[in-house]
Amino acid sequence: MKTAVISGGNGGLGRALARALQARGWHTVLLDRDIAGLETTSAQTPVQVDLTDPSALDAAIAKVVAARPSIDLVIYNAGISQIAAFEDTPDATHRRVFEINYFAAVAMARGFLQPLRQARGTHLAISSVAGFSPLYRRTAYAASKHALEGLFGSLRSEEAPHGVRVQIAAPSFVATNLGNAERTEDGIVRPGSAKDGVDYMTPDDAAAVILRGLDRGAPFIPVGRVARLAWWINRLSPSLFERLMVRNISGQS
Repeated sequence: MKTAVISGGNGGLGRALARALQARGWHTVLLDRDIAGLETTSAQTPVQVDLTDPSALDAAIAKVVAARPSIDLVIYNAGISQIAAFEDTPDATHRRVFEINYFAAVAMARGFLQPLRQARGTHLAISSVAGFSPLYRRTAYAASKHALEGLFGSLRSEEAPHGVRVQIAAPSFVATNLGNAERTEDGIVRPGSAKDGVDYMTPDDAAAVILRGLDRGAPFIPVGRVARLAWWINRLSPSLFERLMVRNISGQS
């Protein structure tokens, strides 16, 4: 039985990816700070861990590697969003967003590097449209996702000689927390809760697109109609993309 490790495993997209992989006969290990509601079964192992705590994450990774015969897929899905103007976003907020969206993925990739090489497995980073384009009032979030794509896009050539694939999926807006408008004073919000989102996808639909891209071995997987359009428009005319993006998103803020 193949094993997939999913960070942010108790979120809407994490659960959807786990369900889809389990339906294929995979065992999924779900890493999350809060694992309430996740059952331990023959196909699923929840692991409670704060990804921003280096010693706790190292211990969790060692436990997972020791317990499973192989690690065939690691999905870097954990993340937070942040909505505020740059002038209202302190440096500490940028660092917090990066700790979760970028540095936690760096630590996980390092911890699972050798097991994935042994299994000739796959790193799959869940980025965002904000990872390849600008996004209105989300400077910290967009910067963290750009960094994530830079990390895994560069890692791809290093890991290819080891038979390891590195893939990046970029959803636009996935409806994982609609109706949960909780926001900190510095604009930190749960992913998938923004009111200014465009053309939301369900987590199950997004998971299906991501896994189809995984099957094809696609280096980059735009997830959903908006993501595909954004990718092409931003490549052809960044200025046009920016105008369209600001008009559509700022009008809903």
